[in-house]
Amino acid sequence: MIDRIDAKLLHLLQREGPKPAAELGEIVGLSASACHRRIRALEAAGIITGYAARLAPDRIGLGLDVFVDISLTSQSEEALTAFESAVKSFDEILECQLLSGASDYRLRVAARNVADFDRLHRHCLSRLPGVAAMHSAFALRTIKAFEGYPVPAAG
Repeated sequence: MIDRIDAKLLHLLQREGPKPAAELGEIVGLSASACHRRIRALEAAGIITGYAARLAPDRIGLGLDVFVDISLTSQSEEALTAFESAVKSFDEILECQLLSGASDYRLRVAARNVADFDRLHRHCLSRLPGVAAMHSAFALRTIKAFEGYPVPAAG
């Protein structure tokens, strides 16, 4: 069970990335060794699954986020597996969620600009197996970027 201190640690790690255990411990009121043990326990429990840097997409030439809703011709296990396997082979597809509702999947795609998205549409998205329909929406501006999950502490 996640307690108040674990919740604080997870909040800090999600928003600020890895820091020395002494620094984190000071913030949450633990010794460096106790903080280190808690973080290792959260990793061992599969709550922390990894660490990554957050990049500014426009600074690396990816100024366009596109959300693409996809409907498949079939929802058979074979069709879903083939689609999901193909999606994993394209680095430009940042995220893929299986949905309930009108569309089967929602993709988040990174592109340099509209012309680059056109290239991705022609050479990547249109070649995904089993696609019946695609609907794209361009993100005009990010109002709130994902910075981590809210972590409830055990009461």
